[in-house]
Amino acid sequence: MPDRKRVEAFVAAVVSGDHVGAIRDFYCEDASMQENATEPRQGRDVLMAHEAKALARLQRMHTHPARAVLVDGDRVVINWVFDATDQSGVTRRLEELAIQRWRGDRIAEERFFYDTATAWRVVEPG
Repeated sequence: MPDRKRVEAFVAAVVSGDHVGAIRDFYCEDASMQENATEPRQGRDVLMAHEAKALARLQRMHTHPARAVLVDGDRVVINWVFDATDQSGVTRRLEELAIQRWRGDRIAEERFFYDTATAWRVVEPG
């Protein structure tokens, strides 16, 4: 089970914008990620490649400080807000809950929950 400082270090890495590095440094080799009810992606290398590909399609990804971080044994819940600016300059926002199961000091499983009807809505400048 992770201690609070380890979880905070993970959150800081993501907020800093180092999403791929956060996967490398905080996920188990056999970790999985799942978007809502889709099939999970499996394996840290697969997760890193998927994240790198998603980020490469963007002009910028801004991760807001986590709105809430809950730690209960090996379970962690993080309320994330992301602003993704595409190549044309349009910024869209995603608010999600990430529910994680940690194995020791690394994430073994993560599932993201968000409202698909409002996910990636356009954010007005300013």
